[in-house]
Parts: sequence; C-alpha cells; structure tokens
Amino acid sequence: MNPPGVTLITGASSGIGEAVARRFAAHPGVELVLVARRGERLEQLAAELPVKASWLAVDLTDDDAPQRILAHVEEHHGRLDCLINNAGSAWRATFEEGGWENVRRTMELNFDAQLRLTEALLPLLRRSAPSSIVNVSSTASRISRPGAGAYSASKYALTGWTDALFFEERKNGVHVGLVMPGFIETEGFPAAELTGNPMTSWLVASPEVAAEAIWEVGPGGVAERYVPRFFAIAAFIRILWPALARRLLKGGMGKRFVTSTGADAADRDASESDAHSDR
Repeated sequence: MNPPGVTLITGASSGIGEAVARRFAAHPGVELVLVARRGERLEQLAAELPVKASWLAVDLTDDDAPQRILAHVEEHHGRLDCLINNAGSAWRATFEEGGWENVRRTMELNFDAQLRLTEALLPLLRRSAPSSIVNVSSTASRISRPGAGAYSASKYALTGWTDALFFEERKNGVHVGLVMPGFIETEGFPAAELTGNPMTSWLVASPEVAAEAIWEVGPGGVAERYVPRFFAIAAFIRILWPALARRLLKGGMGKRFVTSTGADAADRDASESDAHSDR
C-alpha cells in the first residue's frame, strides 16, 4: 500500500467526496486538497478534519480551473500523491428530449474536466511517484439505461480512458484505478425512488462504502471496484449476454432504475424562478 500523502479530491463538498475526505483524514500524516464549487462547505469541512486540509472553490469546467488547482497544490503542499477525480453530475433526458446539448454538458463535466485536470497535475504526480489516480466512474459505464444515455456516454468514456492510462503510466510509477458506484445516496444522486421502496432500498449504498472502495483503489493499489460489489453482476450480464441485458432493461424495468438527480432539481428550481420573475 502506498501512503496517501497529499491527496486531492474533487467534488469534496458533499456526498462521496466528503466521505472520502473523512476516510483519508483518519490516516495519520495525510494532507488533503478539497476542491468543489461551494467554498463555504469546503471551508467548514476543512476545519472539521484532524489533518492539514486546504481548499479551493472552483468550477472544474472553467477554462483556467486546471491551472488554478495546480498553482494551489504547489503553493500549499508542494507535491501530490493521490488524485481522486470524483466530481460529476447527470441530467436525465432521452436523446429526443435532451439532444446533443445534454450530452455536451454532461461530457464537459464528467469527462473533459477530468482529463484537463489530470493533464495539469500529471507531472506533479510523476514527480511524487509512487502515486495514484482514482477515477470515479459508474456502473453506468458498463450498462446503459433509457433516459440516462448522456451520463452513460460520459462514464463509458472515462472508463475506457482510465484503462489506457493505467498502462501508459505504469512506467512512471503512477497507479491508475477505477471505482464504479451503482446507486449511492447523495445530494447529487438522492435515489429517492429506490430508497422509498422496500423492494429496491437494498440496492442503495452509503457514501462511506464508496469511500472505502476509493481507499482500496488509491493507496491500496486495486485495479477497479464496483460499489456495492454485487453490481459487477450487471456488467457481466451485459458483456456475456447482451440480448438478456436488453430484454431485462427494456420497458418499465429500465425506466424504474433511472432516478432523478440533484442537477434535475436545480434546473427545475431555476425554471420556476425564471417563470415567477417574468410574471
């Protein structure tokens, strides 16, 4: 196991990112770099942690975000031992409803921003080797559902790129691993449709379970982990029996497992606010 050292976590203000910060902070000697858009939450979290923790409020899709984050790490920590690309979101829509624009904005955050940040920080990770990168993808990167095509596309891309980067960076001492959560109850992905039903609530895991998997993949050097582990079954079915996977997911079953997201709620609130202001 590689000691986590200086660890940067994106999407650290809530959900999986916050749980990761608390999990890593339990290890003596770790230093954390907390990155997200909501500065007040980052500041509060940093104050609560028992280790050195700096924070930076930034939108990862901003043009200057990677260089701002790099400058912050170099100024406050001087090295980087682990990068956790956790930030992400989803806007639910069929392709007919959302079109290319919904795919574009989903890819911009879930894929493009991860690559841009990794590109900026990779020289620092190489200098700090042995080091690690953990890309938080999704079980949706192995099996798609109606209404979540844009999200799956972004996560398929992240998963495929992760596999290639693993081989490319081995010679530089940078381990690249993958975590693929299924349903994790967070602010961004509340999974209310599942947690409110006794028949499906058992499918939903806590952010702490995902944080433990990220610990195993980052400092632990594991190649990849599904969260919860049994979600690997869905991926195996998709690969080995694609016709069966499609049969199971078409119709009502596929739609039942496409839950609403925090981004959906934010868009609805914004639309309602605009409607009221026009009156």
